[in-house]
Amino acid sequence: MTDTLPHPGARFSDYLELTKPRLSLLSVLTALVGYFAARPPFDAARIGFLVVGTSLAAGGVASLNQWMESDTDARMRRTALRPIPTGKIAGGSAFVLGWLMCIAALMLIFSLVGKLSALFTLLTIAFYLGWYTPAKKWSRWSTEIGAVAGAFPPLIGWTAAQGSVSALGWILFGVLFFWQIPHFMAIAWIYRRDYSAVGFPMLPVRDEAGGKVAGWSFAATLALVAVSLLPTFLGLSSTAYALAAGAAGAMFLWRAAAFFRALDRDQGARRLFLFSLAYLPLLLGMLLADRLLGHHP
Repeated sequence: MTDTLPHPGARFSDYLELTKPRLSLLSVLTALVGYFAARPPFDAARIGFLVVGTSLAAGGVASLNQWMESDTDARMRRTALRPIPTGKIAGGSAFVLGWLMCIAALMLIFSLVGKLSALFTLLTIAFYLGWYTPAKKWSRWSTEIGAVAGAFPPLIGWTAAQGSVSALGWILFGVLFFWQIPHFMAIAWIYRRDYSAVGFPMLPVRDEAGGKVAGWSFAATLALVAVSLLPTFLGLSSTAYALAAGAAGAMFLWRAAAFFRALDRDQGARRLFLFSLAYLPLLLGMLLADRLLGHHP
């Protein structure tokens, strides 16, 4: 981890992989959802700075996370081919790149987007690297801690648009928080043997039968559906949105309930995971369309 020079043959694609582009894209997109849901006057420059800043922060956090976990990544099948364990990129290079990206993100967002947005960016970095990543080695609650970090991007976008956080901003935070629990519980159940091999004490490792994992996933999904309906109850979205969100939530609950079946739990986890991938963009897309096309406060 102390070598600060890139390994011979390191390519741009290796550095791109280090930033976990798909996960980073989720952070950028949810920040944009938060921004546009607040319905500010169109400001191309602010939107551009928000995209660049959140991209830098997400990529920097991903790089530092892989630097911190390179030892356990090398011992798990699902992560053994990442750039540091394979030797494509030196650990020191990932460390330097990650911090440069995080610092650049904070400076850019603070100076060109907004001070409160910079605060939520800092909280994302601090929670993910200072609490979630270490907690994976000692806490059963690491997934929930990580869900807090993963729920901040909509607030980065919302405060970039509004300068403060109002009810819908916190609702978006809640949607992202509760969505991550069944999503990552399903992943952790599928790869529980990998996590067990490196001693991560997460719930799917401790609960070998899987009943508690399924129960917690269902409870979080129920909370997610309830939070997703709050915009309409608060007069911030239409009844049409509530009906669509309710239908999508009912399907999510059905997938979460299927996770309870012990004889088919692995398949249930895969189906729950796949549906969670479709649910989030569907729900956020419906809410955003309703906000932009409607006349809600």
